[in-house]
Amino acid sequence: MALRRESEREEKEFDEKVIQVNRVSKKTKGGNRIAFSVLMVIGDKKGKIGVGLGKARDVSSAIRKGIKKAKKDLFKIPLRKGTIPHQVLIKKGAAKVLIKPAPAGTGLITGGAVRAVAEAAGIVNMVSKILGTRNKASNVYATIEAFKRLRLVPLVSSKGKKKEAKSKK
Repeated sequence: MALRRESEREEKEFDEKVIQVNRVSKKTKGGNRIAFSVLMVIGDKKGKIGVGLGKARDVSSAIRKGIKKAKKDLFKIPLRKGTIPHQVLIKKGAAKVLIKPAPAGTGLITGGAVRAVAEAAGIVNMVSKILGTRNKASNVYATIEAFKRLRLVPLVSSKGKKKEAKSKK
């Protein structure tokens, strides 16, 4: 009992979002065996995100497994003033996702699956377009792949010399 209260008091390290819950069934000799698969995205709102797919006989166990797998798959996104450093167009499977940086005050102009990933990462201003499939899971994986391709581009001063880009920490 004391352990449960203690874990409820501690603040969560990551923001957790359920993207998709699928009910799957398997035909067996004894009848249908029903299970659930849950796609989870976690992020610290400072540029660190991960995605995980949890499968279990009940939804709560599947969510727990999805979070555990997402924590193993964490990576850092380079952010610049609340947005991404450059544009990326990615095709992964049937999903095609275009992400673009946006000026301050624009907000997140994105579709549902991309929005959930961007919010978990802490991106405040971004524009995106989903061009391929409408499948949420495929779009999430494509968005994650696009974020993995981001690099901080060095800033060029007016004199033509390169400056190091300062990342917001």
